[in-house]
Amino acid sequence: MTRNYPPVSILGVPTDIGAGHRGARMGPEALRIAGLAEALQARGIDVVDRGNVDGPPNPWLPPVDGYRHLDQVVAWNRALMDASAAELRAGRMPVVLGGDHCLAIGSIAAVANHCRAQGRKLRVLWLDAHSDFNTSRVTPSGNIHGMPVACLCGIGPDALTGIGGHVPAITPDQVKQIGIRSVDQEEKQLVKEHGLDIFDMRFIDEVGMKRVMEQALDGLDADTHLHVSFDVDFLDPGIAPGTGTTVPGGVNYREAQLVMEMIADSGRMGSLDVVEVSPALDDRNVTAELAVDLVESLFGKSTLMRD
Repeated sequence: MTRNYPPVSILGVPTDIGAGHRGARMGPEALRIAGLAEALQARGIDVVDRGNVDGPPNPWLPPVDGYRHLDQVVAWNRALMDASAAELRAGRMPVVLGGDHCLAIGSIAAVANHCRAQGRKLRVLWLDAHSDFNTSRVTPSGNIHGMPVACLCGIGPDALTGIGGHVPAITPDQVKQIGIRSVDQEEKQLVKEHGLDIFDMRFIDEVGMKRVMEQALDGLDADTHLHVSFDVDFLDPGIAPGTGTTVPGGVNYREAQLVMEMIADSGRMGSLDVVEVSPALDDRNVTAELAVDLVESLFGKSTLMRD
């Protein structure tokens, strides 16, 4: 089946400001070296690399009032939100190369505002080992890359929950999380209280990835913008070692390909994050190369021409 994709704008965001390990700041270049732009161009897609968003350096300080590097996290996310919003207004698809997953606050805030302005629905697919629904009260680390979903849903410091001018930016029912296998004890209670829709690894094991994706994509229509936020720790560390927060028992290669191909089949993806690639922890850039392979599938690569 032939699909038409909007023109793509690549936005590098070289920071590990929200993470507990240094290294994700090198992720954008690792993904570029792995040939992401060239792979999409080979599929006939109009791709422009806008270079890197600018932001403050990582001071590597302990938490203050429960948050590490809050001012710097806000600055990076505001810059990314503005850059993403400009691409969306121009009719282009922002593809964000992180950087750590705190950046989803800015990228998704931009998409949510765009959908409100266009009168469209928003669905977020959160591909991750972690639910990222922590708050300063329940996490001792204060690392904000464990909090973006909570912040987007209005739970967190005002500087982040209000970053797009609309609180909450999204509601929990707009998010479908897939591949989850690490949730802090008190975070589990928050997830339950707010009704987050999570397809964890046990559920995937029980019913299979095809059924999971059918449920996660159910109800998408021509009025729905689909945002995919892909943290590479979604994948099993046996195939994707280059990330700072590996959790055993993740999604295998064939399951990941099925996820991406079914998203492509929906024809609804309008924006994408690829985050938490850390070359310093990788083996000859295999994680970035795998991420590029999977992004190709998001843009329609398949073994056969399917109807």
